Amino acid sequence: MRVSLVDPSRTVLKIVGGLLEARNHEVRAFTDGQEAFEYTKSDTQVGAFITSAELASMSGLKLCSQIRTLSDGGRPLYVILMSSNQDRHKLIDALDNGADDFIGKPPHVEELYARLRAAERVVSMQRELCRLASTDPLTGVLNRRAFFERAEEACARAEAGARLSAIMLDIDHFKHVNDVYGHDVGDEVIRGVARATTGETAIVGRLGGEEFAILLERRSLADALGRAECLRLKFAELKFETEKGPMMLTCSLGVSEWQSDDTIGSLLKRADVALYKAKKDGRNRALAFDTGFSSKDYIGLNSVVRSR
Repeated sequence: MRVSLVDPSRTVLKIVGGLLEARNHEVRAFTDGQEAFEYTKSDTQVGAFITSAELASMSGLKLCSQIRTLSDGGRPLYVILMSSNQDRHKLIDALDNGADDFIGKPPHVEELYARLRAAERVVSMQRELCRLASTDPLTGVLNRRAFFERAEEACARAEAGARLSAIMLDIDHFKHVNDVYGHDVGDEVIRGVARATTGETAIVGRLGGEEFAILLERRSLADALGRAECLRLKFAELKFETEKGPMMLTCSLGVSEWQSDDTIGSLLKRADVALYKAKKDGRNRALAFDTGFSSKDYIGLNSVVRSR
């Protein structure tokens, strides 16, 4: 497990860090609390944070409280306060200020290892819970809620000037697949399409049924349309074995690009309009949103975004 370790004494850092490394923990050592906080904030692989109660720049209790804010968004992080003061009130203060555990300084070797084993169990369980809460169980991509959470972060970067494009995709004639081949095959088709979208440097989510959304950061409309066309061809190559023989499919895709004063809803709605136009024009095609689309292209818009 990766551990951030904070203590004003380089001697303590060397001793405690050496003990942790002897058990194959990756240690990032700091003498400054704020520096440790900034590093831990940026490195999401840090699973445990051990800080001395006695720091020069800020109190260990304040640092515990500050570090705890990093886990408010669901990030697994186990916080241990290390202190030479064994007073019971100190323990209570540590727990009230966000620490998960309390250990004496210098720590007893076996006690330190035992507490880190407890930290690994808790962090592992939290990571699994986070995965289950954010993952669509059928496909393994982001579920609707997690997709929109990630999308809001991408939109904030777009508001700051970064490029952002969106792709909405839908499996053509999916009802026919379920009616003719059965829902088990329908599920496999959805999984196959999801697998074809993964591996992209993108935010991919299943918004409902057979509809998926993809956000491409730092990509223009032309880039996103090219990516959508590649995906369309990739989907057309998929083959599914069924009791009625092999089955192939097509998908329609719509693309849009971030505009000033956009929201995630308006960005995806434009992509959804382009998707609907692709369906109207014969399916199995990728289209970018065009302001010249007729208002008729909005009628009957089957958008899960609109009901969000």
